[in-house]
Amino acid sequence: MDNRAIGVYDSGFGGLSVWQELCRRLPNESLLYLGDGKNCPYGGRSKQEITAFAFDAVERLVREGVKMVVVGCNTATTAAVSALRERWSDIPIVGLEPAVKPACLTTRSRRIAVLATEHSLRSDMFLDTARRYASDVEVVKVVGEGFVEIVERGLEDSPEGREAVRKVIEPLLGTGVDRLVLGCTHYPFLRHHIEALVEGYGIEVVDSGEAVARRVEWLLERYDIAAAKDNKPTYRFLTFADEEYRQRLEERAMAIKSRL
Repeated sequence: MDNRAIGVYDSGFGGLSVWQELCRRLPNESLLYLGDGKNCPYGGRSKQEITAFAFDAVERLVREGVKMVVVGCNTATTAAVSALRERWSDIPIVGLEPAVKPACLTTRSRRIAVLATEHSLRSDMFLDTARRYASDVEVVKVVGEGFVEIVERGLEDSPEGREAVRKVIEPLLGTGVDRLVLGCTHYPFLRHHIEALVEGYGIEVVDSGEAVARRVEWLLERYDIAAAKDNKPTYRFLTFADEEYRQRLEERAMAIKSRL
């Protein structure tokens, strides 16, 4: 048994969609969330920049004594997860990647769309996954233009947020796409708008948050580092931005937790 916290890292607020699934599946586990904030968004940055940000974040979480790290950011995963695992080989590090595999295995039309950041869509990890599982599937790559910024500003339900989603999603409607993969952890916060737009078009929206929580649970058992059944979990929040940003992170997370 190990009651130390699991560290969760994202460029900003997006990883709270993964944090939510961890809370739901692992109610005894303490979580330490680091939302960069200072350098967000990552999508248009170079691999070198993103890797440097990821190293700073994981180093901070390790200094805080976490027993595992979840890189709750698709872009940081594609850029840096291999290097992170090499540097911190003594603790499990879980990464995220777009749920291309399940989408390809379940599509009936053999045409899927992957909605992700610019960096994720051109990363070696994404391209390798697509080659492995999508040899007979057409993969439409779509950048969620402005989505990260909207979520960071808390504008998901504003006219601006709805219009941004409409502009990206409407061109996919009626094109034969039957799976839409959310390839950035910020995007599930816009899922209700996306699902409203695709209703009636036979499109299923897929994301990887639940699968990541299952993977974390499996690793906790494998390494015998799960928290005690009677552990009273704590939830802490860090950022490289200012205290106002950290407070917003905490408030949003606690609002999510209250709905679970």
